[in-house]
Amino acid sequence: MNNHEIDFKLHGDDMQFVEVELDPQETVIAEAGSLMMMEDDIRMETIFGDGSADKGGIVGKLFGAGKRVITGESLFMTTFTNEGTTKRHVSFASPYPGKIIPMDLSEINGKLICQKDAFLAAAKGVEIGVEFQRKIGTGFFGGEGFIMQKLEGDGMAFVHAGGTIHEKKLLHGEKLRVDTGCLVAMTGDVDYQIEYVGGIKTALFGGEGLFFATLSGPGTVWIQSLPFSRLASRVFAAMPEKGGSKGEGSIAGGLFDLLGGDRK
Repeated sequence: MNNHEIDFKLHGDDMQFVEVELDPQETVIAEAGSLMMMEDDIRMETIFGDGSADKGGIVGKLFGAGKRVITGESLFMTTFTNEGTTKRHVSFASPYPGKIIPMDLSEINGKLICQKDAFLAAAKGVEIGVEFQRKIGTGFFGGEGFIMQKLEGDGMAFVHAGGTIHEKKLLHGEKLRVDTGCLVAMTGDVDYQIEYVGGIKTALFGGEGLFFATLSGPGTVWIQSLPFSRLASRVFAAMPEKGGSKGEGSIAGGLFDLLGGDRK
């Protein structure tokens, strides 16, 4: 066992946080800004990269941290170590409504591929890298699909996603087509490609984008019902400065909408 063995408990339903229990000298790593609360005797430290085993000294650390920049994440991560003599707890919260998915990497052949912003926290020793897709078309058109995070190790990791999470196991040769933004994570044995939706009318007026992800089994995939990008676009479109209504919550506002009135 190369990773620290941590215990955890999930709290909440649609606004979840994970409480991690640390034995003395155990450590958990987390994305910067994900801390919710921590008990006494826990030392917080900012580090380069993911804190996994050093590979190549300072050059290896810089290379590992640089890979995170490619995914749009910070160069730094935060470690939380229990320096007391009894069990202590530290909690991490999701950045938006949704679910936290606990992943035991030892049960999925030591590798998980997830969206670049899905990682929340993990046991120390889990290596957080970058997964590049083989076909260049995926890079140009895959959105969240081309540059994805790769979690490797044999410990616990926690990823988060929006809305409801659906876990689907794909049999050998079985295929599933998914909106690129709805794909949260997949095991390392799933083949991932990008396909054109087909048809000019569908592409222009279907509202589903020009491309979708095709996942081929065997393996397991996790799908989210509400990607943050979709939620953000709806909120942005509803803002008054962008043409949205100013009184959606009132009866008068609804009446003015029906009559086409000007509420300025």
